[in-house]
Amino acid sequence: MEWECVKCGNTEFEKDQFQATGGDFSKLFDVQNKKFVTVTCKKCGYTELYKTNTSAGMNILDFLMK
Repeated sequence: MEWECVKCGNTEFEKDQFQATGGDFSKLFDVQNKKFVTVTCKKCGYTELYKTNTSAGMNILDFLMK
């Protein structure tokens, strides 16, 4: 993956992901149905978020695991 920090121009980065709840139903049942990928500059710490798709099966599994 090619990436350049918009703040400092550095090209070294770390990639990670996290999930969050969205909407009243998901908050009520603590279902994390929003998934994001983060790209963080190793030099200045600037972070960009990219939303990814989650499957219905994974959302159901997350609900059942709670």
